[in-house]
Amino acid sequence: MQFDFVPKSLALIPDGNRRWAKAHKISVLNGYSNGVKKFIDFSEWCSSYNIHNLTVWALSTENLKRHTTELNALFNIYRKVCRDRSIINRLHENDAKVRIIGNADLIPKDLYASLKSIEHETESNSKSTINMLIGYGGADDIISAAKKLASKAAHGYTINEESFRDSLISSDVPNIDFVVRTSGEMRLSGFMPWQSGYSELYFSKKLWPDFTKRDLYYALADYNRRERRFGK
Repeated sequence: MQFDFVPKSLALIPDGNRRWAKAHKISVLNGYSNGVKKFIDFSEWCSSYNIHNLTVWALSTENLKRHTTELNALFNIYRKVCRDRSIINRLHENDAKVRIIGNADLIPKDLYASLKSIEHETESNSKSTINMLIGYGGADDIISAAKKLASKAAHGYTINEESFRDSLISSDVPNIDFVVRTSGEMRLSGFMPWQSGYSELYFSKKLWPDFTKRDLYYALADYNRRERRFGK
């Protein structure tokens, strides 16, 4: 079923991988691995509803404070994804490009290079865009932009809404119409403060690996019942 209104830009905060792994008595590594696989499905579900700009928070700056063992496991999962030709092929089949957005200094150099290689390989795809936030934090984004503008302002550079946005790490991400967060957590946790100012928010109780296409349908049905006023 198609909807009268769908978000032009949808963002996902896929929370609950660790709790899912614990509930299923499997390793955290396998929990995250299942979560990554689920996201590829999710991107295809969105495309089937004619949602062609998708942003996913893959790794936040706060996540980087977790135990080294868990972080290394996460990094290894992403390394594995980068080498998985079946995933790259699915991106090409779906005519989807990937953009890597975040603080490169916070990610292992070899992993960041591999992620950027996917960005390069899919840059000619044009039907859908997947913005992958990795090593990203909202406060870090704002501070980074402020530092860039501070040095320019000393030389007479005009600071306004447009120039501030252009200075963001996430400047290529459009304003977010709809944010979906899983696992029952009802907060944004610093997610894209500039782009999410007028986002509609939806919180699912499902842990991310359990989220289904039917759950996305429920979320979009809820979105269709809302009246967006943008402060008017």
